[in-house]
Amino acid sequence: MIPRGDRQGAAEHGHRITAAIACHVARAGGSIDQLTQLLLHPEHEGGRHTRHIALRSGQARALDYIRRVWASASDAISSTSALGSRHHAYEVLAALRDRIETTPWRGERGRTALRVLRAHLNFAEIAGGPLHHASERQTAEEAGVSRTTLRVVYETVLKPRGWLRRLRVGHGREGSTWYLGDGNIPDRGGPVLLSRFRSTQFPPDPALEEWTTPETATTADIDSTVLGQLMGHDAFAHHALGSAALVIISALHVRPDQTVAELLGTSSVSRATTYRTLRRLADHGLVQHTGETWTLTPRALEGFGIHLPDDAGNGHTPAQGWTKVAEQHGTWGIAARRKALHTAERKAYQEALARLAEHHSRALVIVRDGRQVLVPVPRPDEIPPTWHAPDGRVLDPVTGRPAADWRVATDGRLILITPSDQRSYDELAAAHAEALSEWESVA
Repeated sequence: MIPRGDRQGAAEHGHRITAAIACHVARAGGSIDQLTQLLLHPEHEGGRHTRHIALRSGQARALDYIRRVWASASDAISSTSALGSRHHAYEVLAALRDRIETTPWRGERGRTALRVLRAHLNFAEIAGGPLHHASERQTAEEAGVSRTTLRVVYETVLKPRGWLRRLRVGHGREGSTWYLGDGNIPDRGGPVLLSRFRSTQFPPDPALEEWTTPETATTADIDSTVLGQLMGHDAFAHHALGSAALVIISALHVRPDQTVAELLGTSSVSRATTYRTLRRLADHGLVQHTGETWTLTPRALEGFGIHLPDDAGNGHTPAQGWTKVAEQHGTWGIAARRKALHTAERKAYQEALARLAEHHSRALVIVRDGRQVLVPVPRPDEIPPTWHAPDGRVLDPVTGRPAADWRVATDGRLILITPSDQRSYDELAAAHAEALSEWESVA
């Protein structure tokens, strides 16, 4: 006896093999005709899944399946690069990290997208290449954001701009399959991206003769490694120091002694937000300035501020760790509560899957002489003889007229005919009669 779940797993495995063959043919410069000939060749082991579809659902359905696989493979090949070795993979990730660090991430949503993208880069470095697996909850915990915010930046920033591609949606205990892109897709100028990515300091009317371009530069220069290490702390939650402090600290770590004008370009933070964030960091003793230049204090990356000579009597106490910073802003425990919530959600999801599996009909097959024979199960779709119409049609009990989408099989059961079904009613009825006859002969 082979349960339904095993047969579904075999089908998914066959699809992965077919997709891999299609990608290989596309990368080698082949055509869809060559792929079709390869998959339908009776002696080619890799085409077993496609030939099974042709045998079960007809030749037209198999050809349509090959066209869909070829389209997906061609799209994947055009937007990915072949990795010849693990060293090459790390070179690709290093180049991607440099591109991320020199890309301006303007606005609050842009800085949040930077945190999410850095979380995916962490997962990719562990996996050893741009292809990696990660769930939404796992990514949200790594980036220090909520799942709602995570989904927003996925759909409005990272996916449209080509930074991330979801190749396969996760299910059960498996996370989604992601591929890191290089962000080469240009901004199409949608209203959501424009309003969030550019500086908020724009003139309301050109007649005011103020600047008409973003005040931040078109290139940035930050240390994303520092950002990746700090972004999970509660001190950098939205209502605490925030993402602006993250990128400013990362920018000052790469290039100490920067003026505010220089920080506008390296951090891609607006002028007002830069001044406000620097004052907040200075209150905790994490940054200091000499004249017009700002720099990090010696132990700022550990969250420990220092007393400065001009701090006497100002009422500011230096930070004693990121935990103390989070406590002062009332955000301590957010990450722990988020993790506990995600744990409860995972448990509830697994319980729901288990309950759903209990209601699945256990379609079983027996193996006889190396062949799998389906075991017929009682079906509730038998109809009264009074509903039968000529030519195998079904009478609608409400209107008394034949229903166009339904037919009656040879055993008196209903068969739904849809436009997507490539087989005729006669082929469906013949296949059902053949399966029933085979089972009766075996039984």
